Amino acid sequence: MGKKLESITPELQEFIGMQKVFFVGTAAEEGRVNVSPKGTDSFRVLDANKIVWLNLTGSGNETAAHVLKNNRMTILFCAFEGKPLILRLYGTATIFHRRDSEYARYIGLFPANAGARQIIEMAVDLVQTSCGFAVPFMDFKEERETLNSWSAKQGEEGIYAYWQEKNVRSLDGFETGI
Repeated sequence: MGKKLESITPELQEFIGMQKVFFVGTAAEEGRVNVSPKGTDSFRVLDANKIVWLNLTGSGNETAAHVLKNNRMTILFCAFEGKPLILRLYGTATIFHRRDSEYARYIGLFPANAGARQIIEMAVDLVQTSCGFAVPFMDFKEERETLNSWSAKQGEEGIYAYWQEKNVRSLDGFETGI
């Protein structure tokens, strides 16, 4: 059934590349635990123990706030098609904003997106697989274009204003680094 590994194997990297959605879990020492679904072409495995993902503009910015308070992170993938598998990546994360040189280094790994808000780098220290026997089959229909369309309509100034209104603090009042 399940295995604990020290790094992402080539087979697991291939599995990650086929997934259309992943989930990110974070928590500060106090306050709420956050689990966020993520989609689009926004996840990259850099090597066996390092990943990056593009964090898009959203109604909140819990992940960034939590990582600034406590940088532990869990990422979860589920096989909704094919062979059952649940994959968890555990590690510590760093947030990069547009003003950071690391953001500029990584942004070219992803398709252009007007709503790009941060890039999150995670050092993976544990990889865990489990069976996924109870995860239902679901067919992928298509990507939603709603966020990309909305972000493009806002333009850079509109996105920045939205961040100031909605993304500066978490639900628990923690700063997000915006």
